[in-house]
Amino acid sequence: MTNKYLTLYRNIIPIMLGTAVYAFGLHYFVIPNELMEGGMTGVSLLINYALGIPPSLTTLVLNVPLFLIGWRVFGNQAMALTVLGTLFLSFFLWTMEMLIGYGWIIPLAGEDYFLVTLYAGVTLGAGLGVVFRFGGTTGGSDILARIINKRKGWSMGQIILAIDVLVIGSSLLYIPKEKVLYTIVVVFIASKMIDFVTEGAYAAKAFTIVTENGELLAHRVTSELERGVTIFPAKGAYSRKDKEVLYCVVARQEARRLKMIIRSVDPSAFIIIADVQDVLGEGFKEE
Repeated sequence: MTNKYLTLYRNIIPIMLGTAVYAFGLHYFVIPNELMEGGMTGVSLLINYALGIPPSLTTLVLNVPLFLIGWRVFGNQAMALTVLGTLFLSFFLWTMEMLIGYGWIIPLAGEDYFLVTLYAGVTLGAGLGVVFRFGGTTGGSDILARIINKRKGWSMGQIILAIDVLVIGSSLLYIPKEKVLYTIVVVFIASKMIDFVTEGAYAAKAFTIVTENGELLAHRVTSELERGVTIFPAKGAYSRKDKEVLYCVVARQEARRLKMIIRSVDPSAFIIIADVQDVLGEGFKEE
């Protein structure tokens, strides 16, 4: 099996789990409280509120034309995970509808709207974040944004935002404005959760150090912290002295210890410390 197909199969299970979580959030928190979502899912919810047609059906039907267009524009490989993500989402939406219909799951309706909003945002964002992290999408506005971006060069973020504003704004025709305001909070929390999942929950610190004692400092870091260090030769523009720039990434709890090592080797070293959202590789984590 080629690496391309091996990667595809490895991504399928996380995408399936992500769509399951997302479908659960929609049926357990969003729909019973008549909240909204953006994109094509939001259109499906509007149709559900207005006509009573289940989202599992409309999600699939509305995406079919976009699949056909996307396949012609992007090709088979680029669309494969998107189609899978949409099919999984429709399946799990249908599963939730069956479980709720049989009374095996009782949605959280009519409770504290603040808690419902919070849990809905976290659940939807976590589900979508997993889907996005493993290369999939749930179709809809994602496909449309990619097509417009390719044809017109417009920003995908701006296109998706415009679609979300249009869909959520249209919901004012069917649901009270208070619930639209709660929806905005849901979308905001979900977007932050998506960033948290896709960019990684492992935060670290990146050190850029300008020093005249690079070799000694690198030896101390590698021996005492067991962290790798990259050394770049440099030259001071004002002093014209030869210097070295060290680059090192450490875990957050190691940052204070590294600063102490730097100061003990070179008290005059120039240090830049930056937050690192995600770290892959030896000593941290593997993808």
